[in-house]
Amino acid sequence: MFYRRKIYPELLSHAKLPAVTVLTGMRRTGKTTLILQILADIKNKNSLYLDLQRPDNRELFEQKNYEAIRDSFIGRGLSPDKPMVIALDEIQLAPDTPGAIKYLSDHHKIKFVVTGSSSYYLKNLFSESLSGRKKIFELYPLGFGEFLTFKEISFHADDWKEKIFNNLEYSRLLSYYEEYIRFGSFPQVVLAKTGKQKNDILLDIMSSYVNIDIRSLADFSDERNLYSLAKLLAGRIGSRVEYTKLSNLTGLSRPTVTNYISFFEKTYLISTVPVYTKNIDREIVKSRKLYFCDTGLANTLAELSSGAQFENTLFNQLSRIGQVQYFALKTGHEIDFILDTDFAVEAKETPIDGDMAHLAQMSQNAGISNFRLVGRHKSPKFTDYVWGGSLL
Repeated sequence: MFYRRKIYPELLSHAKLPAVTVLTGMRRTGKTTLILQILADIKNKNSLYLDLQRPDNRELFEQKNYEAIRDSFIGRGLSPDKPMVIALDEIQLAPDTPGAIKYLSDHHKIKFVVTGSSSYYLKNLFSESLSGRKKIFELYPLGFGEFLTFKEISFHADDWKEKIFNNLEYSRLLSYYEEYIRFGSFPQVVLAKTGKQKNDILLDIMSSYVNIDIRSLADFSDERNLYSLAKLLAGRIGSRVEYTKLSNLTGLSRPTVTNYISFFEKTYLISTVPVYTKNIDREIVKSRKLYFCDTGLANTLAELSSGAQFENTLFNQLSRIGQVQYFALKTGHEIDFILDTDFAVEAKETPIDGDMAHLAQMSQNAGISNFRLVGRHKSPKFTDYVWGGSLL
């Protein structure tokens, strides 16, 4: 069964245009499912799907004669007299493809829809050869609304910024939001029936990341060092990235730690969040804060506190909505998130009146007039906050 993703309407619209459609993101986020659905939904059925994990499919693009590649498409059943649509899955495994795509797009008007597991590779791969001829879409694990769609649970996507705590929705959807926080939202994980199955899939995703992405996309000599660093970072979710401290803890040089963290970010494992500031000021802390792409995946690497799980989940929810920054002073006072430069968001597991007063004061310091507390649990008396499960 096909569960519609938020990105799909825009992706399908672009797939009907001549430019190359590129879908990238962390592995196992559902890229293959989406491009197969695109082939099913477009009117042009003179189409071909090629999985580049298969050596015989990769060999097609090792040919220097690009006309021979088109002949191969015809040999696989496509009509030479009609426009062609070619879907290439896992394109990072065939580094010679961009030249062929450019030639065949220009000379034969062949439409290409391609997927790959990493911006680290794809954005550099296509930067020159397909400049102006492509659009890159990035696919992430499910938002909470998509999570509920996969569970076939109804919901109302109202403006969460205007909501107050809704006891009925909280009671109805609480168990689903807690599952979302604990196990994350990779599609296979969401659809798995038991906690053990979910954990097994998460471990397999992390293993594939180490054994496939790291080995195929980077020239790092020791995957064990990267894995150890990833575990260390998972235990520091919501903290500022301190390269010198991480270097001392791992025994790796500071430049090596910097390169590894950059690789993690460009391959979608983590995100680093910049500080929000309107003016350069000595009071402002400039270090970036760290979050993982999926809380369930981070939970397989470290024993996250309840607060860290919620903060990481809320970051991922907000990052699907807009640009995320944070605000902090050297005194240690912070606002967890600034959304689109004009909306302050503070994560509190069980919000109270004092949290609202602190957020109001910090928002004033930051020069932001709009702010909201987001809570995980029901507060005994306080209601002026929105439940995290409302961010759909």
